[in-house]
Amino acid sequence: MRNAIYDVIIRNGTSVTPQATAKTDIGIVSGKIAEIGPNLAGSAKTEIDATSHLVLPGGVDTHCHIEQISGAGLMNADTFETATRSAAYGGSTTVVSFAAQHPGHKMRQVVTDYSALAQKGAVIDHAFHMIVSDTGSGNLTEDIPALIAQGHRSIKIFTTYDKVRQDDKSILDILDVAKRDGALVCFHAENDGLIRNMTEKLLAAGKTAPKYHAASHPRAAEIEAIDRMCRFAAFSGAGIMIFHVSTREGVQIIRDARANGVNVQAETCPHYLFMTVDILERENPARFMCSPPQRTKDDQHALWEGLADGTIQLVTSDHAPYRMDETGKFAHGQDAPFNKIANGMPGLETRLPLMFNAMVSEGRLGLEAFVEVTATAPARAFGLTQKGQIAKGFDADITIWHPERETIYAANDLHDNVGYNPFVGTKIKGLPVTVLSRGQVVLQDRNFKGTAGSGQWLKMAVPHASAP
Repeated sequence: MRNAIYDVIIRNGTSVTPQATAKTDIGIVSGKIAEIGPNLAGSAKTEIDATSHLVLPGGVDTHCHIEQISGAGLMNADTFETATRSAAYGGSTTVVSFAAQHPGHKMRQVVTDYSALAQKGAVIDHAFHMIVSDTGSGNLTEDIPALIAQGHRSIKIFTTYDKVRQDDKSILDILDVAKRDGALVCFHAENDGLIRNMTEKLLAAGKTAPKYHAASHPRAAEIEAIDRMCRFAAFSGAGIMIFHVSTREGVQIIRDARANGVNVQAETCPHYLFMTVDILERENPARFMCSPPQRTKDDQHALWEGLADGTIQLVTSDHAPYRMDETGKFAHGQDAPFNKIANGMPGLETRLPLMFNAMVSEGRLGLEAFVEVTATAPARAFGLTQKGQIAKGFDADITIWHPERETIYAANDLHDNVGYNPFVGTKIKGLPVTVLSRGQVVLQDRNFKGTAGSGQWLKMAVPHASAP
């Protein structure tokens, strides 16, 4: 646009667009990307010099637990303000968190309540997965279809945990509604019986320490449940997403299912790519407890192979923030058995730097793949049609990276409300220094500029079938 007037111009950065990776300028008007090209003519109220920097789409983190009450009744540590502030420091500009239904609650009211919390606190844009624990009282026949029609097109199902798990018949009923009305069904896929069996055996043998958490979630539990959910997807014709894949066998089941035409997608998380089960032998192991647990080096190799060949499309944080005190991990006391310790770790702020370090700085899969698995594919999977790409007409959600900037994570250097960094001691090369959300600077030279409540709710489009 000759002699155009922009709100913002980002100049001289190396950008990853759907067409190419090249040095280019980006012009922003009214929160949208208006023009992309070298040496853009015109002027702007704000010009940002991105020389020697990478200009990438803001991260899209589609698996976050924010201001959520767990199935055990425990409120996690972050509010929408603290969580999304941390996300911005980590280079993410969109989060999809959970509207968590508990038995006896109406799904419409649950979504209304979580929406109010996000509207008050979120610094960046957001959407919700509906955690379905109760299909009765009109929830499945009335509330969920109505919410899908409004744009809440993601449903989360647990196959384990007492208060939230669904039996096979209920899962198939939900899949039928999702197929009919246009929603994606996401699974925490672990076999409940196997977990209960192992937990009882371990506790009876006096093996109660946090390190026994991994044994209580045997790999067979994930393998069986992923296989069953893929078969349910094939039977119903619904599209599904398998969350937090951690095992080689799980990757292969998904690979085979996709090859057979099953509409299944999958994600994994940094704690499976960069931690192994022996981390539970370290001091204060409760800080590393998550479900499924970390696995082996061989499983890590399989996860990277899955990312390389497209079997796994997304890398998300599964941010599940609990403080290391009586409000969080130790709500049942410092000596609580492993099955009474809250599962989860903070990850909103570390997801992108860890992946950038591995994929770009260390050369594993490369820059374009980094953008794909952390921004473009998550946005596409959940119908966030204006996110995840630097392209004309898209929201100006942009993260400017200093590819040479280094840091070593400290014990408590994150900007959430959790109080610890599970990746303490890890050296990172490459950090986001400036972040824009719909054209507004929320992080400038690593200084926070965002405003609570400025984030907007995002309507999800009808999901498309995932190509194998």
